Parts: sequence; C-alpha cells; structure tokens
Amino acid sequence: MSIDRRSFLHRAALAGVAAVLAPRGIFSSPTHLTVNDMKLRFYPYTLELKHTFTIATSSRTTTPDMIVEVEKDGIIGYGEASMPPYLGESQDSASAFLGKVDLARFPDPFQFEEILPAIDAIAPGNPAAKAAVDIALHDWAGKKLGAPWYRIWGLNPAKTPLTSFTIGIDTADVVRQKTKEAEIYKILKVKLGRDTDKMMIETIREVTDTPITTDANQGWKNRDEALKMIEWLATKGVVFVEQPMPKEQVDDIAWLHERSPLPLIGDESVQRLADVKKVHGIFDGINIKLMKCTGMREAYKMITLARALGMKVMLGCMTETSCAISAAAQLSPLADWADLDGAVLIKNDLFDGATIVDGKVTLPDRPGIGVIKR
Repeated sequence: MSIDRRSFLHRAALAGVAAVLAPRGIFSSPTHLTVNDMKLRFYPYTLELKHTFTIATSSRTTTPDMIVEVEKDGIIGYGEASMPPYLGESQDSASAFLGKVDLARFPDPFQFEEILPAIDAIAPGNPAAKAAVDIALHDWAGKKLGAPWYRIWGLNPAKTPLTSFTIGIDTADVVRQKTKEAEIYKILKVKLGRDTDKMMIETIREVTDTPITTDANQGWKNRDEALKMIEWLATKGVVFVEQPMPKEQVDDIAWLHERSPLPLIGDESVQRLADVKKVHGIFDGINIKLMKCTGMREAYKMITLARALGMKVMLGCMTETSCAISAAAQLSPLADWADLDGAVLIKNDLFDGATIVDGKVTLPDRPGIGVIKR
C-alpha cells in the first residue's frame, strides 16, 4: 500500500514521540552515544622521608600517600594524593572517597569541565584525593593526545623557574648538613615558626650566602613580633616570607602586609580558586599546591586569576613522588617561584619524571605529565 508524503511524515513524527515517551528497555539505546569504559584503581603507599621533617606545628618521618591509576584504550594515567596528617586526610578517607568515583558514567573522558566539578561535588573536602583523580585524568589525556601538558597549554619548557630546597626545623648540626646537601640549589626554603628561628637562619649563613625564602607555617601569633622578625630577615638575604601568621588572623596579616619590608606569600590562607580574590591586597602572592586545590585544572585557573589581580605565583608541594611533582611542574613556566623538591626529600620514589638540574625544574619530553612508573 502506498502512502503520500504527508502521511509518511506524520507517522514518523508519532514514532519519534513514542520513542521518547516509551519505558526504558522497549527501544534500543541510540547508537550515537559514546560508552566510556575508563577504569579507576587506587592503592595506599607510604612515603619514607630521608630526614625527619619538622615545621612549626608538627614533625614526621613518613607521609601517607595514595596512588591512583585510570585506564582506557590500553593507556594508563597516573595520579597521586599526598596526605600529611595535619591536613586532615588519610588513606582511609581517600579510599572512601575514591570508592565513590565512577568515571564510566561520563561519556567523554576529555570533558574535564564536566567530569571534575562532578567529582568535586561527591563530598566536601578531600582535596588531595580529588587531585589524584585530576592528575591521572590529565596524564591519560596527554598520553592519548601524544603530548605533554606544557605543550597542550602552549608553555615554553625553557621558562621553568628555579626550585627551592626545603630545610625543616632542626638542630644546628643537622641544618648545616642539610644546607651542604643542597649545594646544587640556587635558592633555599627554610621552615620557621618556633623559638629557633634566628638560629636556623644564622646557621645556614655560616655555610652559604644562597638566597633564602622562609615559611613560618602560621607559627607567629603576635604581629609586632612578626614584624620585627621580618625586618631582621630582610637583612639576611631573605626573598619573601610565606604564611607568617595564622590564617584566621586576617586583620593582623593585613596590618603586617602594610609594614613588611619583604613580600608576603599566602599558603594556608589560600586553598582553592575562591580564596585567591579574598587574599588580594593582604598577600603579595599565593602558593598553589595541587594537593590543596584539587589538581591541575583548578591550579591553572588560580594562576590565571592571580595574574589578573597582579599577584605573584609560587608552585609548591607536599612530600610527594615524582608523579604529583611532575604534574605541578607542567604548570611551572607560568610561576615566579617553585618549591617542587618533594620527591628529592623521599627515599622510595615510584616514578621517574621531572628532574632538578642545577637547581632548575626540568621537564621531560614525554606525553601527559611526563612520568614513567619504575
């Protein structure tokens, strides 16, 4: 039986409506939908430090860590969550969070602007666990594209900054030893915030005149005393002071900023993108750490905003393997300063990646974040 064109179109339209309204299962799935079979794996790892690491508030000889892998199309992307206990995350909390992540529900694994906000919304907090997934996805995508992320972002690897070497709070003898071990570095980072501050600086100055950055880790509580210390540090070849006072003492930090002869850099005061604008005018710059800000995607946005506000940028780290260090290093051509020595502070690095050559962050010409698992 033949039908005219109008009848044919009418029947086709009704069939389309029926397909939309029909119960699931009666009609087959549309063939144009992409199926993402990406798998996520994770397992705990413990970083062993070469020296006891002491800051103003704590000491430790190990750092709990979580290694994350995402796999699709025979390609594995690696990520990492480093979780110093004072930040509130643990291997148990990371496992609980990562167990809720289902990457297969996202049709296109390249759509980071869809995937990563959805993962962020699974539960509050857990920034290091979220960073591990972010890093692994970036590594996978870069490998799939066959390019390192610095090239995808259009950055020049020759413009990576010098990285500092961190010297934790310790006895004078150990400080001297650590300073001598750091001979290849063109800048040192010194942890302060206790009653040994002047001893730390004076001991290092007995050994070297290398420029110093300092990090009080919120250890100075009185603004007048903090100002006196900063004025003294300015006479000792110090470049800037990181997080001089507790993040809750906003008015005191602002007061100190108006009077400080050295730039002040926010660390604990700046966790994520929303914090950047809040500290504008209180700090001269910000320290961005992937473990605080949930990974590479948000770190890139934080750098962009900080630059728009005329602020300096530092890329920092926890004690980490070369996995997370290499991920941060992909962003380093955008930074004024880097503190990416976390992998050289540990004895059991699982990865080969970004290196430090003559004190400078050096990026490997490999796709993704540039790491190979050992």
